[in-house]
Amino acid sequence: MLESLSVPKRRVAAQFVLPGGASRNVAVFLAEAAPGHTGGERLSDLLNNSGSQFIPAVDADTDNMTFVHCENLAMARVAAEHEPNVVDQFTIPTEHEVEVTMMDGQKLRGLITYVLPEAHSRLTDYLNNSAPAFFPVLEGERVALVNKRHVAYVETLRR
Repeated sequence: MLESLSVPKRRVAAQFVLPGGASRNVAVFLAEAAPGHTGGERLSDLLNNSGSQFIPAVDADTDNMTFVHCENLAMARVAAEHEPNVVDQFTIPTEHEVEVTMMDGQKLRGLITYVLPEAHSRLTDYLNNSAPAFFPVLEGERVALVNKRHVAYVETLRR
């Protein structure tokens, strides 16, 4: 009877990075469906859910359950297949190759992609007004979900 009340979840590998660079490999549990978009729940859905301060995860090394305080994460990484960039097929996104420098000196390079009206499509418009608390930066085969509260600056790179 209780099994019929449970929500089907899938186990997804992730890396949680703390300020200072310490990291933990974990597994998070994501629902098969998510409100607000097609497809399954994403790690970004959990991190940007203002109602959840702690995310349950299983430590990959010890297999112990751990509860991670979202605000204290500098970033979280997950395979790009688990964070699809859902863009309307008829809209051309704005893309910026960037280097993000965190307050503790950590750096990451990647691609920020978004769709905004042309009059408000500058990178500063996105970062100040549209980007979620954990904004995605595509790093090749993985996506870094970067906590805005831990960013010192974002530098655009020449392509």
